[in-house]
Amino acid sequence: MNNTRRLVTLSTALLVSLALPCAAQQKLLPAQSALTFTAKQMGVPINGRFKKFDAQVSFDAAKLASSKVAFIVDMGSASIGIPEMDIELPKAIWFNVAKFPQASFVSSSFKSLGSGHYEVSGLLSIKGQAQHVTAPLTMTHDGTSTVVNGVLLIKRLVFKIGDGDWADTSMIANDVQVMFKLALSGIDKPKAESGQPESIH
Repeated sequence: MNNTRRLVTLSTALLVSLALPCAAQQKLLPAQSALTFTAKQMGVPINGRFKKFDAQVSFDAAKLASSKVAFIVDMGSASIGIPEMDIELPKAIWFNVAKFPQASFVSSSFKSLGSGHYEVSGLLSIKGQAQHVTAPLTMTHDGTSTVVNGVLLIKRLVFKIGDGDWADTSMIANDVQVMFKLALSGIDKPKAESGQPESIH
């Protein structure tokens, strides 16, 4: 099995294993969720989004050590909203979707910062490259759902996004902001922080 297939198989297996203990309780609500990104071309922001992604969450604010999240993104669903640019994104120089159809994030730890704010650390894998990252999160409860908002700053060249001439950071900045909004069902509001925002790990 090559590295790409091994990564996809591992990510899928992690999603399945996480889903088993909480499948009936904690679920992603796709219609209320969003995964977007902002890059800069010669200083001008370029905004895009991923239309297809999935997450499995097993979260308990009272048991952060055993809380987990696994996230998989369909890289072929990326869109900037400009047809001639969207055609380029799946190509080898950018996301190389034919060889690396999925990106993934698997958490390794959560840290409470108080008042509904958290940090989640884990392994981010994109285009066959993996890096440990940490992202701040805020969790808020809205009726029967829980909304997790966060921003992750990544270096595109670490993941070989934009090879050759496009590796020139004066053309395309190395920094890329990834913003996520995950609407989840089945997460209990911590009793100790009743009435205050919360975050997911």
